[in-house]
Amino acid sequence: MISGPIGVFDSGYGGLTILREIIKDLHQYDYVYLGDNARAPYGQRSFDTIYDYTLECVQWFFQHDCPLVILACNTASAKALKNIQHFALPHIDPERRVLGVIRPTAEVIGKYTKTGSIGLLATTGTVVSESYLIEIGKRFPGLKVYQQACPLWVPLIENNEINNEGADYFIEKYVKELLAQSPDIDVILLACTHYPILVNKIKKMAPGIKVIPQGPIIADSLKDYLSRHPEMESQITKNSSYRFYTSDAESDFETHASMFFGKRVHADHTMIDHVIHYRDDFAGNVVLMRK
Repeated sequence: MISGPIGVFDSGYGGLTILREIIKDLHQYDYVYLGDNARAPYGQRSFDTIYDYTLECVQWFFQHDCPLVILACNTASAKALKNIQHFALPHIDPERRVLGVIRPTAEVIGKYTKTGSIGLLATTGTVVSESYLIEIGKRFPGLKVYQQACPLWVPLIENNEINNEGADYFIEKYVKELLAQSPDIDVILLACTHYPILVNKIKKMAPGIKVIPQGPIIADSLKDYLSRHPEMESQITKNSSYRFYTSDAESDFETHASMFFGKRVHADHTMIDHVIHYRDDFAGNVVLMRK
């Protein structure tokens, strides 16, 4: 039986906002964070590319003895998680688990609205996937969901440009475009893990509307998951430790990470070079592919 830390994955830095909230509630566990910064951002890449990259990173976590991996990235959760769970995981290691951030968010978001209308701010990839529309529709079929892609927000955040007037223009632009879709929106979901960095600006531009980041939701969901799956919980090591890895320059990662994680971190560089891929051939067969 494998025992080791919980793996937390993101294409860049945003997943650190998720890890930060998880550690607040579940500080006794060990964690490994991987940012695939060398290939970020994922938001506007194709489904196949995102699947390949995400699966390679999942295999990286498995090589680091993680029994459980959290895809703390909405784009990876939207475009890769289901295929990894259904097609790849049974062949790689059926005893391990890979979870995402969309389903647990969809399970509770309807509880925040009084009007039955919520807005969703996300990357282009997440919006195009319609994953939130599908998952929320399963649980709250009467809920109206309005989506708005914000393609410039992640670059603005990662380049530390959020405090200039140009950034304010684009923040306000997307918030206004979202709210213009319906006067009944009373909740805005930040469906990208980068966006909590902008939460105060978004609140000012959407007065009277609840702005919901995902971190606390995912932390609560993980706590519940581990309580319901003691066989998994027992495999997670408990030394209150966390390590950070990046596929790009360590110094760049460390410089940016503190903005997302809330304090300075030390990161190590790692190579992500796994080449085994599993795909559905659309005839019910699983095909093993090598690059």
